[in-house]
Amino acid sequence: MMKLHADYSARAVVQTMDLPWTDSPVAGVQRKLIERDGDEIARATSLVRYAAGVQFFTHEHTLGEEFLVLEGDFNDEFGTYGPGTYVKNPPGSSHAPFTVGGCTILVKLRHLDINDTERVVLSTTNAVWYPGTVPGLSVLPLSDFGTSHTALVRWQRGTQFNMHKHFGGEEIFVLEGVFQDEMGDYPAGTWIRSPHMSSHMPSSEQGCLILVKTGHLPLPHH
Repeated sequence: MMKLHADYSARAVVQTMDLPWTDSPVAGVQRKLIERDGDEIARATSLVRYAAGVQFFTHEHTLGEEFLVLEGDFNDEFGTYGPGTYVKNPPGSSHAPFTVGGCTILVKLRHLDINDTERVVLSTTNAVWYPGTVPGLSVLPLSDFGTSHTALVRWQRGTQFNMHKHFGGEEIFVLEGVFQDEMGDYPAGTWIRSPHMSSHMPSSEQGCLILVKTGHLPLPHH
C-alpha cells in the first residue's frame, strides 16, 4: 500500500512545481501525488491534469472529495466548473467527469466525515469575501463541518498574523504569491501540512492567495 506523507503527526512541505506528472490508470489523466495513504483507493491529495476531450468513468466517492479548479473546464452531469470553482462532493456521491478543452484541479479524496452530506459548488471568482481577523486579510469560507473548515484567504502585501495553534491540524496550498512563516518561504504551488496542536506565526511580504483547510486531520490516539 502506498504511503506518501501519510504520518499526520509530522509536518510536511511539498513543492509541487518540482514534482513530475505521472500517468494515472485513465489515458489522458496525469497526477502529481502530494500525499497518499492507499493505492488506487486512497485518502489522497493530488494535482490532476486532464487532457482535452477526456471522459472519466462514473465513480463513487465513498468518503467524499473536495476540489478546486485551477485552470480549464471541468464538467460532470451536474454542471460545468470553470477556473476558481470549488466543489465538495459528499460521501456516497458519484459522478462521471469530463473536460472539453482540458483542465487542472487540486483534489482531496476520502477525508470527509461520513455525516457531512452537503454538496457545495462555489465560484470563488465572484463570491463575497469577508475581512479577516487581522488587517490585510480577507477570507472566503468554502465549507464547514464539525471542527473542519475550508477557506480561501487573501493576504495583502506586508500582512502579519499572530502566533496560533492548529487544533486538528492545518493544510495550506499556495495559489498565488509567497506565503511565509518562521520556518520558511512558500511560493505558489507549495503544499504545507501542520500537525494537530502545532503552531506558527504566518506572514506575507509580497502578498498571497492560499487555500486553507483546518481541523480535519485524524487526532492522535491516546
